[in-house]
Amino acid sequence: MESKKKDDQIVLTLDAGGTNFVFTAVQSNELIIEPISYPSFADDLEKCLQTIIRGFEDVIIALPGKADAISFAFPGPADYDKGIIGDLPNFKAFNDGVALGPMLEEKFDLPVFINNDGNLFTYGEALCGYLPELNSKIVNQGGIKQFRNLIGLTLGTGFGCGIVINGQLLKGDNSCSAEIHDTLNKYNPNWNAEESVSTRAIQRVYCEKVGLPFSTGLMPKDIFDIASGLKTGNKPAALESFRQFGEGLGSSIANLLTIIDGIVVLGGGITSAWPLFAPAMFKEINRDYQSFDGIPSARLPFKVYNLEDIAVFSEFAMGQVKELAVPLSNRSIEYDSVPRVGVAVSKLGASKAIALGAYAYANQQLDK
Repeated sequence: MESKKKDDQIVLTLDAGGTNFVFTAVQSNELIIEPISYPSFADDLEKCLQTIIRGFEDVIIALPGKADAISFAFPGPADYDKGIIGDLPNFKAFNDGVALGPMLEEKFDLPVFINNDGNLFTYGEALCGYLPELNSKIVNQGGIKQFRNLIGLTLGTGFGCGIVINGQLLKGDNSCSAEIHDTLNKYNPNWNAEESVSTRAIQRVYCEKVGLPFSTGLMPKDIFDIASGLKTGNKPAALESFRQFGEGLGSSIANLLTIIDGIVVLGGGITSAWPLFAPAMFKEINRDYQSFDGIPSARLPFKVYNLEDIAVFSEFAMGQVKELAVPLSNRSIEYDSVPRVGVAVSKLGASKAIALGAYAYANQQLDK
């Protein structure tokens, strides 16, 4: 029998959140079944593992053909190459190392590839999502610049990150290539960045401003509705919670951009509050530094554009193209003289981008 072409391979995927597991399957960069969601049972290892097995069994039943691999996102710390999941803060059931990948390989007789959600989200956006779409739009506008590097950030219960450089997913020697959540917090040097860029950060600031003990009773969507005047509550406190979130996020993005020169795309549920946190985020990203004697200098060596603002997209796309004569030659060369990057929101959505990233990662591994 003739083997399947690369784009015909069917890959089972899972987006593993602390609350829910979302299962689906991908073929030719398209979801081929409707996602199936189950509670994750993050505190009970037996129930959690049985739910993962059940989810993949349900996906297999719904498939139009035979599956070729399983590839999915799962939180770390982990040894992803070996499929071993470590001690997880949001999955209390996983302690002392759980050989999740080998278990699934044995159960389903399929190759299994695991990575974290930040990596796979970014890989999906880099290969089949925002990055190729952006480059196509630039060409359609008449621009000549093309972007090859992408930083992906997931905003939700936690603060995740992935980095793709010229089409290659950055993987660390210890499966720790982009642990943005553990970088320094702008507001408190004793905290990591996630304490100001996460669901609990928005909840914490709101509770502090209204003089209440910390509570998870109000979710970011509730606080967004209060800030927007759609729900009763303390509107100034709600607005301040998103302002601080945006400023903390902007600080992390600016630090990343000093190391990785590329486009930033945001995913996750909190991106719905973009109008409330984006102004503070861009203000922080584009602010000046000062020397010890008060002389200002730009924080970054390039301008960071709001790629959600259609009013400035043409300026971003076109840049400033110049034609220079080559010294000692009759030739001239064209180049774009304006260094710039931008920040945007995922159009695929985090779950679909993660699924497409998992599919691309599986195909890459199967080709080896």
